[in-house]
Amino acid sequence: MSIVPSLLELNKKFVEEKKYEDYLTDKYPDKKVAILTCMDARLSELLPKALGFKNGDAKFIKNAGAILTQPFGSAMRSILVAVYELEAREVIVIGHLGCGMTEIDPMKMVSKFAEHGIDPLAIETLENAGIRMDKFLRGFDSAEEGVMHSVKMIRRHPLFPQAIPVHGFVMDPETGAIDVIVEDYRE
Repeated sequence: MSIVPSLLELNKKFVEEKKYEDYLTDKYPDKKVAILTCMDARLSELLPKALGFKNGDAKFIKNAGAILTQPFGSAMRSILVAVYELEAREVIVIGHLGCGMTEIDPMKMVSKFAEHGIDPLAIETLENAGIRMDKFLRGFDSAEEGVMHSVKMIRRHPLFPQAIPVHGFVMDPETGAIDVIVEDYRE
């Protein structure tokens, strides 16, 4: 059974009771920060609360592992939009302990594609077109390594302004404690 009907019913009640009024803000982040973080469900409420963010304070960009896999992919595009169009003046990459990307095996995932009905010919075609599944689906050995990978990719991006600092943190998803991996104040 789909979750959609219950979500729509809850949404209808939310709007009717005007609960949205507590969250009204504009598109510009009040604290002038963009945050690239993991999509892990444990961070959805914990991360903003552990850093004192309320709705409208930051631009949150989420993906698996807070990893930039491509310099011209959608996550990097979102960071550039946050900086150039939405007035973000700092970027923070936040990974977390126990991330699923530290355990991912790209070839096992490819096997799961086949188990879910993806034609092996589709994988072969992608590989022949230069999309290496082992690179596309790869994870990292530690949260710190993943954070530094993304921080370096942002800093070295040819379209990213050098005056904008890029910081790297790792969060404990149980306590919300933050370890600073790198603080960057180039201004």
